[in-house]
Amino acid sequence: MLQRIFLFILFYHLSFSLLAQEQSDSSRVLQRLEYLMENQKIYVKNREDKLEKLKQEAKTLEGNSAQFLKKNYEIFENYKKFDSDAALSYILLCQKLAPLNNDSLQTVIHLDLAWVYSTIGRYIEASKLLGAVEPSLLGKDLLAKYYDTYSSFYSHYGQSNNRPEYYQASERYRDSLLTVLPKSSLEYRTAIAVKTLFNGNREDAKKQLLILWKEKKKDIEQRALIAYFLGLIYKYEKDTKSQIYYLSISASADIEMANRDNASFHDLALSYYDKQDFDRAFQFIEKAIDDAMLCKVRYRIIEGTSSYPIINAAYQQKISSQNRQLVALVIVVSILLIGVIIGLVIIYRQVQHLRRIRSELSATNQQLRALNNEINQTNFKLSESNHIKEEYIAQFFDMCSSYIDKMEDIRKVLLKKATNQQWDALREQLKSTQMEEREVQQLYINFDRIFLNLYPTFVDEFNALLQDDEKIYPKKTELLNTELRIFALIRLGIDDSVKIASFLRYSLRTVYNYRTKVRNKAAGNRDAFEAAVCQIAVIDRP
Repeated sequence: MLQRIFLFILFYHLSFSLLAQEQSDSSRVLQRLEYLMENQKIYVKNREDKLEKLKQEAKTLEGNSAQFLKKNYEIFENYKKFDSDAALSYILLCQKLAPLNNDSLQTVIHLDLAWVYSTIGRYIEASKLLGAVEPSLLGKDLLAKYYDTYSSFYSHYGQSNNRPEYYQASERYRDSLLTVLPKSSLEYRTAIAVKTLFNGNREDAKKQLLILWKEKKKDIEQRALIAYFLGLIYKYEKDTKSQIYYLSISASADIEMANRDNASFHDLALSYYDKQDFDRAFQFIEKAIDDAMLCKVRYRIIEGTSSYPIINAAYQQKISSQNRQLVALVIVVSILLIGVIIGLVIIYRQVQHLRRIRSELSATNQQLRALNNEINQTNFKLSESNHIKEEYIAQFFDMCSSYIDKMEDIRKVLLKKATNQQWDALREQLKSTQMEEREVQQLYINFDRIFLNLYPTFVDEFNALLQDDEKIYPKKTELLNTELRIFALIRLGIDDSVKIASFLRYSLRTVYNYRTKVRNKAAGNRDAFEAAVCQIAVIDRP
């Protein structure tokens, strides 16, 4: 007995440890959801391709009535939560194809048709179909489907008019469903957990759902369902982080399955609305409504459109507030700029006035001082210019001397091989481009070093012109990389792609592509990006 208690405690400890670990990854789960939303067309295309394949297979089975019916029913199953109108067409086709003497099959299709009608809002037709079924004549399996369909019908109806008596009716049919389901089945365990949740016993419901979550984590459809109900539990418990975590997992699974009849996006929108993150709330409510409209699910459309005005109003208010703040900021900056301009004008006039007075008092002395200042400035500029010339002329002669030495070494090696009649080795050396490649790399290194000596802050100032997530930095082993080297040449005034391609030994198209790619990363106006690069200033030398 003690051993069982110990194992039970250990099991829950591990379960909640795993839960804590999962919740720490909530940002990763949200990032994945955003990625899936950006690429949701891929999953829709996969579902459409699957349906097209099934339709092609159905065409080949038209001669076999039983197989043809089975394949069209499979198509219906794949349309159920993707396109309700198409699902309705195929279940009606199945109804026509089903043998009249097969009561069980007729009942299954009958109940599926009622489910589709309740989904698209044709509640009267759904009610008539369900009312025509005599439950006392049904076996356990069909009785389970009957109760489940009735429960869904009242749930859909309740969501359309928000009347509590229909929700209560849905729960009564769920209770009936539980009496015919095997207690070990997944359907029973899921239904009992949901019943426990709606009866208000959230703690027990959470334990049951967490056990199912661990068992069925790899089953994407069950993962979506269980995660959604866990999200609801955490919503009731005011645990926003866990609520968003599980709802995001459920929404991600819905995208992967191309399931348009979903509740997770609507609940996520409300969660972010409560957090006053109106950007994400608006994004998710739009997704919820788009899915509902594409799937033609009436109760989802009503659900989404009832929340949309509230979220949209908050979102538009936020946009308006940001616009007002921007206008106010522009006005303040404009006023400050006007004040600065006026101040500069006043200062300029005062300076001019003082200069005139000083000129009148000591014209000769001022002229001598001005002349002396001009001479000093000229001497300073000449001194600095001479220093720069000396430095770079020395580097130029050093490079030339190095190249002469290398050419002499090569001449000696070639002469030696020619003298020894090592024609094959001589030919191989002449064919080799290794030396050329080394010299080109050395040329780039020299260029990078000299350029960064002139413009030591070039890399940082260049990246300041780019978007935050698009910055370009050289590797640890480099001074500049290809993109930075191209724009370094542009900073030096070489903006002709042909000249740049020639210097860097790239094709003209490669240079053009690099320039275009980097311009697209600009934080500001892309057309003015290269002009801004040319304005990167040189830091004065000490």
